[in-house]
Amino acid sequence: MQLIAWSIPGFIVFILLEAWLARRRGLPVYHLPVALSDIACGITSQLFNLLTFGLGVAAYAAVYAWRGWDLDPGSGWTWLLAMLGVDFLYYWWHRASHEVNVLWAAHVVHHQSEDYNLAVALRQALLTGLTMVPFLLPLALLGVPPVVYVASRGLNSLYQFWIHTELIGRLGPLERVLNTPSHHRVHHAINPQYLDRNYAGILITWDRLFGSFEVERERPVYGITKPLRSLSPLWANVHYFFDIAAVAATASRWQDRLRAAFAHPGWRPGRPDYPPLEPAELQARAAHPYDVRAPRGLRLYILVQAVLGVPLTMYLLIQSTVLAFDLLLLGVMFVGLSTVTWAGLFERKAWAWPLELLRLAVGAAVLYASRA
Repeated sequence: MQLIAWSIPGFIVFILLEAWLARRRGLPVYHLPVALSDIACGITSQLFNLLTFGLGVAAYAAVYAWRGWDLDPGSGWTWLLAMLGVDFLYYWWHRASHEVNVLWAAHVVHHQSEDYNLAVALRQALLTGLTMVPFLLPLALLGVPPVVYVASRGLNSLYQFWIHTELIGRLGPLERVLNTPSHHRVHHAINPQYLDRNYAGILITWDRLFGSFEVERERPVYGITKPLRSLSPLWANVHYFFDIAAVAATASRWQDRLRAAFAHPGWRPGRPDYPPLEPAELQARAAHPYDVRAPRGLRLYILVQAVLGVPLTMYLLIQSTVLAFDLLLLGVMFVGLSTVTWAGLFERKAWAWPLELLRLAVGAAVLYASRA
């Protein structure tokens, strides 16, 4: 987690650089409200992980106690095993997260943006850090030390940042082995031939071996087949659970109600699966990605709040082990609430300004009390 926290300044620099280069080339790959929504999802995900990460590490340590042998954490072979193991098991977690409804409900957040840029790499879900843990526990039985496991998992996540871009084309022979921007654009696309393809983390080899590989040919159209049309990080994380409940409610048999949680996301009881999007709809989605218009002053105000919220998030992540728990929890709630108000202000929700003023008042009171 510290690895990701210390990488935040680099993420922001590269996002700004990409936005500048895209603007110079006349490529509309960024829309400010959507990019801030992506960052808001990343912030809420990291803050939630801050409170739950220890559960995953504890589960790993408990299984590690049953290991058959000890591996030297200073050995290069141990690190190689860990990196390959994390990448291989990540592939199967990622694939399951597209093929099992309840796992897709957690993972769908990462795919909701209809833009494709480096900010999308930060668009992570609240629950995926927990859903991934069971898939990675075999590494504990193999004897991979917890510190090596945590670092390898962080490095795997860090690698995947740079592949979320439209500004990098094909990379020649590297495309045979590595997951690249081209391969990952396919993964984020809703074109029928691209659905459920290219699950790799670092090595595209797994997709080639297990039949889930697809080459980028047609221009990708991004998002999810049923568009979210919202900037709220909270709604982004819960909306598909409501969709599952709605599907279960239409089922007449209890077996189908149970199946709704574990079937493929396209499954419907007693009906054909959802058909792929028609070319006309794909064209319309590509031409009009989701965005909202807001006055310049409001955009500037929200941008300033985001500029303040990102370093505060970094501070909470890095100082989490030394801050008093009550202050840490207040900080998490303050920053998390700010991401909700960004969305509400952009979307002109009636509750947004009252909630924003309350947030600022509470934040000022807490800051004053902490200095008293």
